[in-house]
Amino acid sequence: MFWITRSLAIDPADLSESFVRSSGPGGQNVNKLSTAVQLRYPIDRLIGMPEDMRARLVALAGRRLTLDGEIVLIAESFRTQAQNREDALVRLIALFKAAAVRPKPRIVTRPTKASKVRRVDAKVRRGAIKRARGRGRSDDH
Repeated sequence: MFWITRSLAIDPADLSESFVRSSGPGGQNVNKLSTAVQLRYPIDRLIGMPEDMRARLVALAGRRLTLDGEIVLIAESFRTQAQNREDALVRLIALFKAAAVRPKPRIVTRPTKASKVRRVDAKVRRGAIKRARGRGRSDDH
């Protein structure tokens, strides 16, 4: 089991992987061996996933989520199947862990009186600098 939270885990039996030809590094091996991993996981198999987490997961997965509800990750950064398999699995778990984090609600605050005064003072000072700019004061005109 790959644990996401204390109560949610990915069952390795639900993962399906296939190996395809990689476009990454590997010299002649790229043309001969299928080292890239295509990892698939149906998100409906994660039992007990809260609805808000599911919504965040769908948003985070983006184009990696199929219409059938499967997350598809392709890993082809490494030259071996084992390293690419590990990379895809780490990325899948990281995706689920990111979706499990609830965003902190924003607390609405108001600016203090002192901060308003500082802002207005800064605007007045900046305006004075701009007014003093570019006006040649000569009595000839």
